[in-house]
Amino acid sequence: MARQSLDLAGLPVMQDLLQSASVLRMIVIPSIKLRDSRTLLPVPVARELADLGFTRLHLSRGSSGSDADNHVIEDILHNTDARVQVGGVETTSDVDQFMRIGADTVVVGDRGIEEPEWLADVADTYPDAIAITTAVRDRRVVRRGWVRTLPVDIMDLVDELNAVPLQEIIVMIPSLEGAIRFGELSLLEDVAERSRCPIVIAGGVADVNDLRALDHRGVAASILDAEPLLTGALDGRAIAGEFGI
Repeated sequence: MARQSLDLAGLPVMQDLLQSASVLRMIVIPSIKLRDSRTLLPVPVARELADLGFTRLHLSRGSSGSDADNHVIEDILHNTDARVQVGGVETTSDVDQFMRIGADTVVVGDRGIEEPEWLADVADTYPDAIAITTAVRDRRVVRRGWVRTLPVDIMDLVDELNAVPLQEIIVMIPSLEGAIRFGELSLLEDVAERSRCPIVIAGGVADVNDLRALDHRGVAASILDAEPLLTGALDGRAIAGEFGI
């Protein structure tokens, strides 16, 4: 007797499993500003965020890092199970140091846009561990504190970056009154479809509805300031439950 094959995809439970395996949910990455005196001490904040259920943390060093910042980063790496990415990195020596002490991702900024050869070099040294952050206004790349707009369309930049083994591209878009506008959402959806690596957005999120809107448009992650997640302005535990993993 001929043996019939079992069509697992026809079973309702298996259909759900296949669908969930093919769809990656957006996550929220809390950002801790290491040099912001208004926030609590970074290491306890990192522990509290991890206890809420956040599995990734973004540590922002500001425009210029210090040895004190570096010690705090190392303490956070040793005292939480969260995957840590370090932002505000502009030198090869800093990239080397943070990778050596256990950072999951190192985020570079303006230098990566201005010096593509340098970006390619550090990304080749640490493939899929380097992220780049870029600000965008009216589809154009912006640098140096929103002062100067480069004549580069974000889509053209994404095409160039697709040749580099990056972990992710972090896009910052100025938003009206803290809310993401429809045009920005459409742009982010186009960028996410065009990019080889995941697209992360920084800023522009006012509430959980903004997060869901980003999720529906293929954004991989949203970086949110840690303070509202811990003070109750946003429900940190609920957001971690929905977007923490």
